[in-house]
Amino acid sequence: MDWNKTKSIFIFVFLVLNIFLYSQYVNSYKENQNVEVLGEKNIEAKLKDDNITYASLPNIEKAAYISGKVKLFNAPDALQGINETYRVEDDDTLIVTLQKPIKLRNMEATGFQEFIQQHVSSGASYALWDINEEEGTAIYFQRINDRTFYYSLKGLVKVYFTEQGEVYKYEQTMLEQIEELEVQKNLLPPIQIIQVLYARNLIKPDSQITSMKLGYSTLFQFTQTQVFAPTWEVRVRTPEGTSEEFFVKAVDGKVVDMQLDVKAVEEEE
Repeated sequence: MDWNKTKSIFIFVFLVLNIFLYSQYVNSYKENQNVEVLGEKNIEAKLKDDNITYASLPNIEKAAYISGKVKLFNAPDALQGINETYRVEDDDTLIVTLQKPIKLRNMEATGFQEFIQQHVSSGASYALWDINEEEGTAIYFQRINDRTFYYSLKGLVKVYFTEQGEVYKYEQTMLEQIEELEVQKNLLPPIQIIQVLYARNLIKPDSQITSMKLGYSTLFQFTQTQVFAPTWEVRVRTPEGTSEEFFVKAVDGKVVDMQLDVKAVEEEE
C-alpha cells in the first residue's frame, strides 16, 4: 500500500471537510438565528398548544464525521454458493441471481432479516428500511455501531422477491474502512431538532413524533472515499395516520432532502 498517497488523500479530505463545514456555518447562520428567536417563546409550550406530542427523546451529545471507502467487488467476493450466479457492475455493485429462489419464512421484517443474514455477505451489518410488496423489493441500508447510513447508494442491499415470498435476486453495495475523521462534535439536542422542523412548518398540529434516531447522511464524495455527517432521523405520524420521515444534520441543523437519493435508488432498478 502506498502510505504517502493514502496520507495525502486523507489530508485533502480533512481540508475539504473543514472548508465545507465553515461554508455550511456561514450559510445557515441567519436561519439558525431565526430558530433561536422561536426558542425564546418556549418550544415545549408551542408544541403543547398545537397538540404535537413526542416520546422520550434520546440523549446523545457528541458524534464525529466519518469516512468510508466504496468496496470494489471481485470474483472471490461474489462466490457465495452453488445456487448463485453473479455479475459486477461499475466495480462496486454486486448483482446475485439465485438459480433456485429461496422461500422466505414470512413476508415480515423477521423473514427478510433471516434471509439477508444467511445469504448476503456481511448481511448483519445491514438494517431493513422498507418493504414494497407492490414492487416486490426490500431495501436495506448499511449500519455502523447501530447507526444507519441513510439513503447511501454505496451502502445498501436491494432484495427482489415474488408474490409467493420467494427471493430470486439481490443487489449489494458496501462501504468499508469506516473511521472517524475528527474529534467528536457537539450535537444539537433532539428538542432543538424538533424546533427546526416546527419552525419550517414541517410538523403539523395534532401530529405525533414517534421516534428520533442518530445516523449518517452523505456529505460529499472524493473519488472512492465518502464523508458522512451525523444526522437525526425524525419519524412523525400525521393526523391522517400516515408516516413521514425527516432528516436534520445534527451539527448545524440543516434539513436534508433525501428525495433525490430515493429517486436515484428507483432509477437503478
